[in-house]
Amino acid sequence: MSRHAQAARLYLVRGRVQGVGYRDYAQRAASALGLTGYARNLDDGRVEVYAAGPLDKLSDLAAALRQGPRFSDVRGVEEQEAAHQHYSVFQIEV
Repeated sequence: MSRHAQAARLYLVRGRVQGVGYRDYAQRAASALGLTGYARNLDDGRVEVYAAGPLDKLSDLAAALRQGPRFSDVRGVEEQEAAHQHYSVFQIEV
């Protein structure tokens, strides 16, 4: 599969990632990479990020998610393949 092939990934981000602008950060990073999908808070304190687009851009997003915004403290990012869902943009879900 080429690095430009379309794919989808689900990321589960744990640590101090709620109340620190993490979803906004994920949206900016994903949008800048031309990815579609969403970021949303989970009840257990994690943030779920779904993204679809070229594999190389998903790798770039994964690196950004591991870093996180300034006041976050990312303790881990679980990444899994996901079924392709059609989103026209990358959005924040509440």
